[in-house]
Amino acid sequence: MSADKQSRDDSAPAEMPWGRVAEDGTVYVRTADGERSVGSYEAGTPEEALEFFTKRFDELEGKVHLLEQRVASGRLAPEEAASSVKSLREQVVDAHAVGDLVSLAARLDALGPVIAVQRAARKEERAQKAAESRAEKEKLVAEAEKLAAGTDWRNGANRLRDLLATWKELPRLDRATDDALWRRFSTARTTYTRHRKAHFAEEHERRDSARVIKERLVTEAEALSGSTEWGPTAGKYRDLMREWKAAGPAPREVDDQLWQRFRGAQDTFFGARDATNAALDEEFAANAVVKEEILVEAEKLVPLLQSEGADLEAAKKAFRDLADRWDAAGKVPRDRMKELEGRMRKVEQAIRAVEDEQWSRSDPEKSARADDMIAKLEAGIADTQTKLDKATAAGDTKRAKDLESELANKQAFLDMARKAAADFG
Repeated sequence: MSADKQSRDDSAPAEMPWGRVAEDGTVYVRTADGERSVGSYEAGTPEEALEFFTKRFDELEGKVHLLEQRVASGRLAPEEAASSVKSLREQVVDAHAVGDLVSLAARLDALGPVIAVQRAARKEERAQKAAESRAEKEKLVAEAEKLAAGTDWRNGANRLRDLLATWKELPRLDRATDDALWRRFSTARTTYTRHRKAHFAEEHERRDSARVIKERLVTEAEALSGSTEWGPTAGKYRDLMREWKAAGPAPREVDDQLWQRFRGAQDTFFGARDATNAALDEEFAANAVVKEEILVEAEKLVPLLQSEGADLEAAKKAFRDLADRWDAAGKVPRDRMKELEGRMRKVEQAIRAVEDEQWSRSDPEKSARADDMIAKLEAGIADTQTKLDKATAAGDTKRAKDLESELANKQAFLDMARKAAADFG
């Protein structure tokens, strides 16, 4: 008999609740279906054999415990968790280990409902995220389509780039929905880009046309800059400025240069004109002093005209003499012209007002109308007096009273008419 055989024979067969070692060294594990051989251990004692296969069980239990923790924490996706449970359960069922394999398998089976709940929660979460993503993408599409229909060429392109970046960060939807929204979004971007390019092409054409016009205007302005025909040339510059504004902007790189040349030509002309006018104003300053002296004499005529028995003809002759002296005095500085001319015009208007008043008072047509009115009133008064005498004789007191009132009114009108007629005479 060998030493190993002798050693096993000297020891009683080793047993534990979940397994045993047979006399021939075969190790068995007990399950719900009975015993199952898990291997043999001939290198040591039965106790060592059970310890070896128990450690294998402990390793499996450690894996189950770790998987339970990972499932409970939610770190594993439900599909990955279910796959891990299935794989580990197959290891437990066919494990070459000694221990409560049934309980270990039951613990793995208990993870099934937990994973199902997590799967439902994940599904609901995905559905919610999909709904949010869809709403956000529909919002992006709506804004992109609004930009495509608008004309915000400056900010629209940047905004569409921002919208595209946001789109890429959003979760995908189901293929049909995602593709449909993307087609709308992409079409809006394409439409906007096409319209934007067309706009800038047209704008470039307009700016180039404006450049040609402005170059012509600059040439004309520079040709006029040395003119000394101050009035006509100033009018021509105003016309050129209207054309300049109507032309619109030229390309940015030349627009400022053309404007500087155009403005420079204007400044040259108007600077020369202002210098000439300043010299003339200095020359005309003495004329203004003469005209102020004439005004003093002219303004004295106004209160004389308003006095009793004023001689209009004498005043008119005096004003004509003053006007001749006024014209002979010559031009005055431009900044004094309005003031001095205004004062002289007021004297002229005062004389004309007195003349108009006298004419109104001596108007033959008005005098004739006044005489006609007097005759009619006198006839009316005579007729009313006759009626009053009859009413008095008849003792009709009420009618007599009414006729007396009527007679008084007519007499008052007659007095007014006679006064007016006297004024016309």
